[in-house]
Order: sequence, then C-alpha cells, then structure tokens
Amino acid sequence: MSPADENKDPDGTETPINAGSSEPVGVIDQPQSSSAAGTITKPDQPGTAPAGSGAPPRRRTKGNPVAAAANRVFEPAKTIFTEIGEMMILTGRTMASAVRAPYPYGNEFIGQFLFALQLCWFPMLISCVAFGFGAPGLQAANFLSLFGALDRLGGFFVLASIREFAPFVTAVVVAGVAGTAITADLGARKIREELDALQVLGVDPIKNLVVPRFLALMLITGLLDIYALLFGITGGIGAELLYAQPLGGFFATLFSNASTTELAASVLKCTLFGAIIAIVCCYKGMTATGGAAGVGRAVNEAVVTALLGVFAFNYVFTQTMLATNPDLQTIK
Repeated sequence: MSPADENKDPDGTETPINAGSSEPVGVIDQPQSSSAAGTITKPDQPGTAPAGSGAPPRRRTKGNPVAAAANRVFEPAKTIFTEIGEMMILTGRTMASAVRAPYPYGNEFIGQFLFALQLCWFPMLISCVAFGFGAPGLQAANFLSLFGALDRLGGFFVLASIREFAPFVTAVVVAGVAGTAITADLGARKIREELDALQVLGVDPIKNLVVPRFLALMLITGLLDIYALLFGITGGIGAELLYAQPLGGFFATLFSNASTTELAASVLKCTLFGAIIAIVCCYKGMTATGGAAGVGRAVNEAVVTALLGVFAFNYVFTQTMLATNPDLQTIK
C-alpha cells in the first residue's frame, strides 16, 4: 500500500495530512516567541541583559586607559631594546662563525676590504685635514695665542686628535660611505629573497655574507685611524705655520704627551667602532622590508643607529681608559 493511498478515506476521497487541526494546509509549526504579537524580537546583544529577565543592562567593559597610554609611550623603547638584543645575538653568531671552520669567505673578505678602502680614502683625507686644521688647529691656536703659548698646541693635539677627533672622523666616514653600501646591498638581497634562497640551499648567510663584512670593516677602521692621525696632525702643522710659529715647540709637546698607550687605545677603539658599524648595518640590511622604500629607510636607520652606538661606546671606552691610566689625564 502506497503512502498516497494511506491518506484516502474508504470512499476514495483524499484527507489532508493535518486534518483535525485548525491550521491551514502547508503551514509549518514554528516556535512561539514570548514577545507580544506583531513585534520582532532580536537576539540579545553583547553587553545587554536578556529580554524579560528584569536585570539591569550590563555595561561593556573597556581596557584600562592608563595601561593603553603607557603601552603607546613605551612602545618605541620596547622596539629599541628588542633591536639591541637581536643585534647582540647577531654579534655572538658572527663571532662564532668567524672562528669556526670552514672559512669560505676569504675572497669576499678581500673584496669588501678593497671596496671600503676605495670608497673611504678620499673622504677621509678631506675630513681629517679639515677637522685638524679647523677645530683643534685654528680654534685652539687662537686661544693659546692669548697666553703666548702656541708651542702647547702639540700637546692639545694629543687630546683632540689622537683621543677623539681621529676615531670619530673615521667612524663617521666609514658609517656614511661603507656602512650604507653594506646595508643597501644586504637589503636588496633580502627584498629579492636571495637570503632565503641561500638558506634553502644550505648556505649560511651569516658566515658567507656577514662575517667577511664584519672583519673587513674592523680592519679598515683600524688602519684608517692611523691615516686620520697623520692627516689630522698635518692640519695642526698648517695652523701652526699660519701663525708664523716654529714647529719645534709643536713637536716637542706632541711627543712629550703622546704615549703608546694613547695610540694603542685609539686604534683599538676605532677597530671596535668598525665592529659596531658592521653589525648595525648588516642587521638593518637583513631585516629590511617594504620594497625599495624599505631599503632606503633601512639605510637611514643604519647610519643613525651606528653613530649613536659609536658615541655611547666611545664614552664608556674613554672613561674606562682614563680610570685605568690616570697619568694620561696630566698634560706635560
């Protein structure tokens, strides 16, 4: 017997499925709402009391405005400390890769050294002569001439040029010329995903790219510091001749105040300046994002960050040197 035959009366007439109910055929039972007829009840909104519960409406909870303001204020400091920590990690990995075999970066090291030397020697020459002749030369000579003590200019050059000006000029030139080139090179490789491709091929970017640049900048800054000392003192000799003074007193006070400790500290400090510049520039280049514009921002950030690191390290290094060698504070 088919289902259609079940709905027929014995006399052959068809009986509706919902026969005996007051609802018309085709109407499906729906759950009744507790609201009045003719009104539409919306689902409970977040932060409101359920309909008909009689409870007062709940207030939406908001974040603490003081905590939000503090987060906005300290977010730049958090970013700075995060970058410093990542740079320290990169420094450790670079030093470990430099001393651990194998050593496949020989040709890259020589190429980076010659590249930095080619870019930096002429700006270094102009800067050192200008700084030596200008600030510690003419200005100090003008002051010493008031007391008739131009022969003391050589002793002042030990303080000005050997201790401060020569390392600073070297760091500024290397960061502005060689450091920017390194950041742009690594940033372009990062944007083109070449660094990721090297890792996929099993090539360590730190050993093959960062280590040769790190060693090259350390070596070039140490050598350029001696170069800066020579041309800085040349500027001082020019200032002495401009005041028509004999050079005997200049060299006498220069050599009586200069010492091997002062010279070695200057070269060592400048070599560590090169390490700071290399780490900062490599880090900024390897973390560049945002296409060509991002590489430009990375270059600007690298120069500023490297110089800030150089200034901070110089203060700590100089104070430590003077504290451990108090005789250097006496001008003879």
